[in-house]
Amino acid sequence: MGTISTIGLDLARNIFQVHGIDSLGNILVRRRLRRGEVLRFFETLPPCLAGMEACGTSHYWARSIAAFRHTVRMMPLVYVKPYVKRGKTDAADAEAICEAVTRPTMRFVPVRSPAQQAALLQHKTRDLLLRQRTMQVNAPRRP
Repeated sequence: MGTISTIGLDLARNIFQVHGIDSLGNILVRRRLRRGEVLRFFETLPPCLAGMEACGTSHYWARSIAAFRHTVRMMPLVYVKPYVKRGKTDAADAEAICEAVTRPTMRFVPVRSPAQQAALLQHKTRDLLLRQRTMQVNAPRRP
Protein backbone atom coordinates (compact mmCIF):
# COMPACT_ATOMS: atom_id res chain seq x y z
CA MET A 1 0.00 0.00 0.00
CA GLY A 2 1.39 3.41 -1.02
CA THR A 3 1.43 6.69 0.81
CA ILE A 4 -1.49 9.08 0.42
CA SER A 5 -0.43 12.12 -1.62
CA THR A 6 -3.78 13.82 -2.25
CA ILE A 7 -7.02 13.97 -0.27
CA GLY A 8 -10.40 15.25 -1.38
CA LEU A 9 -12.59 16.26 1.57
CA ASP A 10 -16.30 16.87 1.09
CA LEU A 11 -17.56 18.98 3.98
CA ALA A 12 -21.01 18.48 5.47
CA ARG A 13 -22.85 19.04 8.71
CA ASN A 14 -22.13 15.78 10.50
CA ILE A 15 -20.65 13.21 8.11
CA PHE A 16 -17.65 14.17 5.95
CA GLN A 17 -16.48 12.08 2.99
CA VAL A 18 -12.75 11.50 2.37
CA HIS A 19 -11.19 10.31 -0.89
CA GLY A 20 -7.42 9.72 -0.87
CA ILE A 21 -5.07 8.70 -3.67
CA ASP A 22 -1.35 8.01 -3.98
CA SER A 23 1.03 9.64 -6.47
CA LEU A 24 0.03 7.13 -9.17
CA GLY A 25 -3.69 7.82 -8.79
CA ASN A 26 -4.56 4.58 -6.97
CA ILE A 27 -7.39 4.95 -4.48
CA LEU A 28 -6.13 4.30 -0.96
CA VAL A 29 -8.88 5.81 1.19
CA ARG A 30 -12.59 6.16 0.57
CA ARG A 31 -14.49 6.56 3.79
CA ARG A 32 -16.92 8.59 5.82
CA LEU A 33 -15.84 10.49 8.91
CA ARG A 34 -17.90 12.02 11.67
CA ARG A 35 -17.15 15.63 12.56
CA GLY A 36 -15.13 14.62 15.63
CA GLU A 37 -12.99 12.16 13.65
CA VAL A 38 -11.77 14.55 10.93
CA LEU A 39 -8.89 16.18 12.80
CA ARG A 40 -7.77 12.84 14.30
CA PHE A 41 -7.71 11.39 10.77
CA PHE A 42 -5.50 14.20 9.40
CA GLU A 43 -3.30 14.13 12.48
CA THR A 44 -2.25 10.55 11.73
CA LEU A 45 -1.45 11.17 8.05
CA PRO A 46 1.94 12.24 6.73
CA PRO A 47 1.81 15.71 5.11
CA CYS A 48 -0.12 15.67 1.86
CA LEU A 49 -2.24 17.88 -0.41
CA ALA A 50 -5.81 18.31 0.87
CA GLY A 51 -8.52 19.88 -1.25
CA MET A 52 -12.00 21.07 -0.34
CA GLU A 53 -14.76 23.23 -1.72
CA ALA A 54 -14.82 26.81 -0.45
CA CYS A 55 -17.78 27.53 1.83
CA GLY A 56 -18.45 29.25 5.14
CA THR A 57 -16.88 26.58 7.33
CA SER A 58 -14.09 25.53 4.98
CA HIS A 59 -11.78 28.28 6.26
CA TYR A 60 -11.92 26.83 9.79
CA TRP A 61 -11.26 23.31 8.52
CA ALA A 62 -8.43 24.52 6.26
CA ARG A 63 -6.68 26.26 9.16
CA SER A 64 -7.14 23.24 11.43
CA ILE A 65 -5.85 20.74 8.85
CA ALA A 66 -2.95 22.99 7.84
CA ALA A 67 -1.83 22.97 11.49
CA PHE A 68 -0.83 19.32 10.89
CA ARG A 69 1.57 20.43 8.10
CA HIS A 70 -0.80 19.51 5.24
CA THR A 71 -1.07 21.74 2.18
CA VAL A 72 -4.71 22.80 2.01
CA ARG A 73 -6.31 24.26 -1.10
CA MET A 74 -9.89 25.43 -1.43
CA MET A 75 -11.75 25.75 -4.72
CA PRO A 76 -15.03 27.39 -5.66
CA LEU A 77 -17.89 24.93 -6.12
CA VAL A 78 -18.42 25.88 -9.76
CA TYR A 79 -14.84 24.86 -10.62
CA VAL A 80 -15.21 21.44 -8.98
CA LYS A 81 -18.61 20.57 -10.48
CA PRO A 82 -17.27 19.58 -13.94
CA TYR A 83 -15.15 16.84 -12.33
CA VAL A 84 -18.15 14.98 -10.84
CA LYS A 85 -18.42 11.79 -12.89
CA ARG A 86 -21.73 10.42 -11.65
CA GLY A 87 -24.66 11.37 -9.41
CA LYS A 88 -24.50 14.02 -6.71
CA THR A 89 -23.33 12.04 -3.69
CA ASP A 90 -20.81 12.90 -1.01
CA ALA A 91 -18.45 10.16 -2.24
CA ALA A 92 -18.62 11.43 -5.83
CA ASP A 93 -18.02 15.00 -4.64
CA ALA A 94 -14.97 13.96 -2.60
CA GLU A 95 -13.55 12.13 -5.61
CA ALA A 96 -14.16 15.16 -7.85
CA ILE A 97 -12.48 17.46 -5.30
CA CYS A 98 -9.49 15.11 -5.16
CA GLU A 99 -9.15 15.21 -8.94
CA ALA A 100 -9.76 18.95 -9.29
CA VAL A 101 -7.19 19.97 -6.68
CA THR A 102 -4.39 18.37 -8.73
CA ARG A 103 -5.15 20.29 -11.94
CA PRO A 104 -2.43 22.81 -12.82
CA THR A 105 -4.88 25.45 -14.10
CA MET A 106 -7.23 25.30 -11.10
CA ARG A 107 -7.94 28.56 -9.28
CA PHE A 108 -7.85 28.47 -5.51
CA VAL A 109 -9.45 30.54 -2.77
CA PRO A 110 -7.04 31.87 -0.12
CA VAL A 111 -7.67 30.71 3.44
CA ARG A 112 -9.05 33.52 5.59
CA SER A 113 -7.94 34.21 9.13
CA PRO A 114 -10.54 34.50 11.91
CA ALA A 115 -10.11 38.30 11.84
CA GLN A 116 -10.79 38.41 8.09
CA GLN A 117 -13.88 36.26 8.54
CA ALA A 118 -15.13 38.54 11.33
CA ALA A 119 -14.67 41.63 9.13
CA LEU A 120 -16.53 39.95 6.28
CA LEU A 121 -19.36 39.04 8.67
CA GLN A 122 -19.66 42.71 9.68
CA HIS A 123 -19.89 43.77 6.03
CA LYS A 124 -22.53 41.16 5.25
CA THR A 125 -24.56 42.07 8.34
CA ARG A 126 -24.49 45.76 7.43
CA ASP A 127 -25.56 44.95 3.87
CA LEU A 128 -28.48 42.88 5.17
CA LEU A 129 -29.61 45.67 7.50
CA LEU A 130 -29.49 48.20 4.65
CA ARG A 131 -31.58 45.92 2.41
CA GLN A 132 -34.12 45.37 5.19
CA ARG A 133 -34.37 49.11 5.84
CA THR A 134 -34.91 49.78 2.13
CA MET A 135 -37.65 47.13 2.06
CA GLN A 136 -39.42 48.76 5.01
CA VAL A 137 -39.22 52.23 3.44
CA ASN A 138 -40.63 50.95 0.16
CA ALA A 139 -43.38 48.80 1.72
CA PRO A 140 -46.04 51.56 2.17
CA ARG A 141 -45.65 52.61 -1.48
CA ARG A 142 -46.86 49.30 -2.85
CA PRO A 143 -50.57 49.21 -3.87
